[in-house]
Amino acid sequence: MHYYRYENAEVSCCYKYLMFSYNIIFWLAGTAFIAIGFWAWSEKGVLSDLTQVTRLHGFDPVWGVLVVGTVTFILGFAGCVGALRENICLLKFFSGVIGFIFFLELTAAVLAFVFQGQVREWINDFFLANVKAYREDIDLQNLIDSLQKLNHCCGAKDPNDWNLNVYFNCTKDNPSREKCGVPFSCCISDPADTVVNTQCGYDVRISGTPSQWGNTIYVKGCMMALEEWLPRNLYIVAGVFIVISLLQVWDKVRNNYYKTFF
Repeated sequence: MHYYRYENAEVSCCYKYLMFSYNIIFWLAGTAFIAIGFWAWSEKGVLSDLTQVTRLHGFDPVWGVLVVGTVTFILGFAGCVGALRENICLLKFFSGVIGFIFFLELTAAVLAFVFQGQVREWINDFFLANVKAYREDIDLQNLIDSLQKLNHCCGAKDPNDWNLNVYFNCTKDNPSREKCGVPFSCCISDPADTVVNTQCGYDVRISGTPSQWGNTIYVKGCMMALEEWLPRNLYIVAGVFIVISLLQVWDKVRNNYYKTFF
């Protein structure tokens, strides 16, 4: 195999270290994500009892952090070492993975648009599964609380979805103090309150209907909130997707162009 270099070695050197500097940011970011993920697991005691990973019935956000961190770390490593050591194999790997990720993103976007009904149903089932596991993982709990507070919603379709959780259901044999309640993130907060009332959702569903709870808690489901949010922010979502896609395409083109130096 023959590798070609430009006669101007200075250009090649400048481009090499520019690419190295660019990719080391991703390498360090990947390292940080992995470190944060393992730190979160150590705080929850998962590292001392790995069976907790399989016992969780909902989604552990730490998995997302670790997956993103691992992919970013590997890509950053391949880009850094490939540029610094002028390793064509690593550069091809970097370029191929970027292209594959871009293809997956494009495919996911098209499928989500074509099968909107199925995607909506899948998201609804996913949310309900995590409602059941709300108290099983602190990170999952914080994620759901943040989602409900930011979107002013409660449950997937309505607050009664919290009947699926063993702590909040309204069955007669439920000994929990949170029986017939909802998490505090469902409560309509008073801007004047300086301390969060974590018991504001207690007993709100003992009587009445969702339409009668509107003065105390959010009665809109998070699925409806998401459907309302997307059209309002369509240009922002599309813009972010286009920027990410362009960065990935630029990475692929840049690596292909960089290979001509060697």
